[in-house]
Amino acid sequence: MATDKSSLSAIKKILVYGSGSTLFVLALMGFTLKRISDRSVDTLTSLFQPQPIESKAENSALLLKKIQNLQELTTTVYQIETVVPTSADRTFGKNWTVATTKLLYLARGEVKAGIDLNQLTKDDIKITPNKIAIAIPAAEILDSKIDVNHSQVYHYDRGFLNLGPDVAPQLQTLAQQKTLNRIVDNACNQGILNQANQQAKKAIASLIVATNEREIEITINPKPSLSCK
Repeated sequence: MATDKSSLSAIKKILVYGSGSTLFVLALMGFTLKRISDRSVDTLTSLFQPQPIESKAENSALLLKKIQNLQELTTTVYQIETVVPTSADRTFGKNWTVATTKLLYLARGEVKAGIDLNQLTKDDIKITPNKIAIAIPAAEILDSKIDVNHSQVYHYDRGFLNLGPDVAPQLQTLAQQKTLNRIVDNACNQGILNQANQQAKKAIASLIVATNEREIEITINPKPSLSCK
């Protein structure tokens, strides 16, 4: 069947318009694929670029507050048992001792050493992009006490014919005072302050590392502690 000229003309128009639409669609697809490709490249590039460290401790004031929330940092505890002798004389005149009362006190004591974080100031904290440096106060003896439930008078003797003064309560009180001094001396001789300093450094470093990726440097303030002579 023959096709008239008007029909041929209409078909040509359709083919031309169809070709144009196809070219437009192809061009649009090409542009879209290019945008997706560019985004993919940007995403991959960002993955391999070093990211800035995000610190939750932005300044020394915030870090100081965080550390001081620990309040008093007790780091080392010593428990010590010791025997403390005490005595009292009954005298006649100035130089003659009639009898002597002796008391031995078996005591168990406890000594705590640690850092008083209230002494820490903003000036003791230095923050740089790569490092946090903190100079903490030197450890001190924070507390010493006698465990009265596990302490007792071990021996009490008023001497010949019990002529010594009957002063057991006074001698026991004196023994307890001497006990406190002795257990602190013993703890100091065993290095309680040095151990407390090391434990405090570890505790504060662990607290900061948990929320920060900078290098941490904890030092002890050079001002000496007067707790141990």
